Amino acid sequence: MQITRHQWVSSLRRNVVLATCLTLSACVGSGVGSGGNDESKASLNPTGSPLDSPLDSPLDKYEQVTPVTLFDAEVVTSQYPVEQVQRGKYLVELLACGTCHTDGALVGRPNDERLYGGSNVGIAYSNPLRVQSPAIVYPANITPDDLTGIGLWRDEDLVRLIRTGVDNHGRRQLSIMPWPGYGRLHSEDAYAIAAFLRSIKPVRHVVPVAVEENQPNLAPYVHFGVYRSRQVSDL
Repeated sequence: MQITRHQWVSSLRRNVVLATCLTLSACVGSGVGSGGNDESKASLNPTGSPLDSPLDSPLDKYEQVTPVTLFDAEVVTSQYPVEQVQRGKYLVELLACGTCHTDGALVGRPNDERLYGGSNVGIAYSNPLRVQSPAIVYPANITPDDLTGIGLWRDEDLVRLIRTGVDNHGRRQLSIMPWPGYGRLHSEDAYAIAAFLRSIKPVRHVVPVAVEENQPNLAPYVHFGVYRSRQVSDL
């Protein structure tokens, strides 16, 4: 049976969400166990250092948040065919690109003035349940702003980033952006996404610099897009 593009993209999105949920469940399940009388085990966190009390959980420092996934970015100018831009808009919304790349969307409060303009809320890509200060990346500005976004990128550069994870400087992006799945996008679909992103309102916004593991972080972040650190001030 032949699968249509719509069915394939929908299946890809479901699989990404499912994989994220399964990963989160595994991390929660690997925390400090309950029950039994082994005080030496009950008093250690996953890194082996003492907890404040045997009942403490690594998740006590996090709160659950609900990300926003739907956005309506206006096309302000375009050199591309209307049908191509509309196809790109459909795909960008279907793949929920704005959830990571819109400021505040990861914690349920998107900034409408920064649609696709990059996020001040980062994503931890090392396990903050085992590392007190995880490595964090802040999703980029993907609007056509010349200074802080993709305004000076070629269409070919954007398509390569979408399908292979390699940016216009030849650097491979982390798979937090699920480019391994996007690699199966048809070429015309990848170019449609590029056409839409280059046709929306440019946003002048610099995102925070990525943070390496065990380094202090000054901006908020989420873990797997579900938990937000209580240790950092709010937006």
